Amino acid sequence: MPDIDRPWLKHYAQDVPASPTIVTRPVFEILDESAKRWPNRPAVTFQNWTITYARLKRLSGIVAANLRKQGLRRGERVALMMPNTPQTIIAYWGVLRAGGTVVFTNPLYMETEIVHQFRDSGARFLITLDLLWPKIEALRSQLNIEKYFVTSIADGLRFPLNLLYKLRSWREGQSGRVAFDTTRVMPWSTLTSGISTYTAKGLIPEKDLALLQYTGGTTGLAKGCMITHANLCSNVMQCTAMLPGMGAERELFLGVLPYFHIYGLTVCLNLCTALGATQIPFPRFMPGDVLKTIHKERPTVFPGAPSVYISLMQQKNVGTYDLSSIKYCVSGSAPMPVEWLEMFKKATGAEICEGYGLSEASPVTHINPLGGVFKNGSIGLPVPGTDAKIVDMDLGGPHLGPGKLGELVVRGPQIMAGYYQKPDETADVLRNGWLYTGDIAYMDEDGYFFIVDRKKDLIISAGYNIYPREIDEILHQHPKVQEAVAVGIPCDARGEVVKVFIVAKPGEKPTKAEIIAFCRNKLAGYKVPRQVEFRESLPKTMVGKVLRRALRAEEAAKGQTCAVRDTSAED
Repeated sequence: MPDIDRPWLKHYAQDVPASPTIVTRPVFEILDESAKRWPNRPAVTFQNWTITYARLKRLSGIVAANLRKQGLRRGERVALMMPNTPQTIIAYWGVLRAGGTVVFTNPLYMETEIVHQFRDSGARFLITLDLLWPKIEALRSQLNIEKYFVTSIADGLRFPLNLLYKLRSWREGQSGRVAFDTTRVMPWSTLTSGISTYTAKGLIPEKDLALLQYTGGTTGLAKGCMITHANLCSNVMQCTAMLPGMGAERELFLGVLPYFHIYGLTVCLNLCTALGATQIPFPRFMPGDVLKTIHKERPTVFPGAPSVYISLMQQKNVGTYDLSSIKYCVSGSAPMPVEWLEMFKKATGAEICEGYGLSEASPVTHINPLGGVFKNGSIGLPVPGTDAKIVDMDLGGPHLGPGKLGELVVRGPQIMAGYYQKPDETADVLRNGWLYTGDIAYMDEDGYFFIVDRKKDLIISAGYNIYPREIDEILHQHPKVQEAVAVGIPCDARGEVVKVFIVAKPGEKPTKAEIIAFCRNKLAGYKVPRQVEFRESLPKTMVGKVLRRALRAEEAAKGQTCAVRDTSAED
């Protein structure tokens, strides 16, 4: 294939290389290198608990040895279903060091989502939190998990907070009681006990999978993106090359983005480790807690999403906190409204550096240059080592010039190996070395890219990807619903929220509360509709297909954005 023009190279910051040196290696060697360079530097700080890089490396080796002792073999999958905690970080590095493949699972998932992901991935082991155990225990007969390892928030705390946490949980009836045995359901200490360590040898970074990252599908069933060790290592190097000032001094990262989301994993965990920075994990996002932590701990790097930054600015007492320590903010998942960009910059003095990525690309492909030209609404420039172009949305192949709308396609060392056990879907998005993103975009004369619309019907709410057909299928299970369709509508706080349009069965009169309650029992909280509209009929094509785009256009024509209370903490 003929090479392409790369006008973006002229707009890189001075110290950004056009083609960075990519060293492919097992991902855990990122941790090994930082442990060698900064052995006594804190890697993780969680309330009154701190672990150094040297200790983190050793503990990950102990976990790896114990996983092997429990029967884990090279390439086998281990599911991690936990919020951001020190144990999540330790388990992640331990599974990789053991030669296993990590399957991150969103703790917010409902039963059907959990069953599908565990069955599809073939995960043998699960490491989870005691507070999530009742949900898992009820599903054990439907899962193929052989061994469960259960931890508690208290396992990541030191005396006296560990005892105080257990006491408070007991009083509140949230003690997460687990009936441990010696064969199938075991405590976290089973993985952290002993002195023997293990590190897998002979891994092939370009072939061995580090991660099965599940992403939504248009059919409602999530697909596993096969992310290799080389993919993850490459993306970390591309990010460090594009952000040359970051890491020049010791950095302190806020771990607000969930690690089970690949954006949070790459930017908050892998990049943080590569820079020898200290991580402050947050098990859940509570705006007040984040503001207090920034004021007290003085973090320098704050990866986030528009909904995160906006919710902080919406706090009534935000002006009482000193946020000036923040130097770098990397935002993704959705566009950041200009007025909120300016408000955040005024409060912190820091620019929000917007970027773009997707699970299939490990995930970062574009970032706005720090210290360079910033263009409102742009996802920025392709990161070093990444090519991008706009192609015809129908024909696919023809390369379109600047200003022309088409589908964004990308290529680079961070692009996934394919979808797990789905060759047809893989062939649809990976063509001749290019990843077809499904997003409609254009490139300007300077090589800046702009996302205009979504070729797919994806809804992005508070940084989470929601595929509306999944919601459609759930609604069609309701005994009073004849037809249903979900769309995303603009929302100041979340970017978008889900609105559903429903045609009731003859003689039935479901209520909005009834519809929402039904969905809440079957979907993760962030997927639950925030608005419900009942109609006599839905717009359709001549062959009877519901025109989802027409409904979105109706909402857009209203020129309104919904303002919903930020419930991300509860969700």
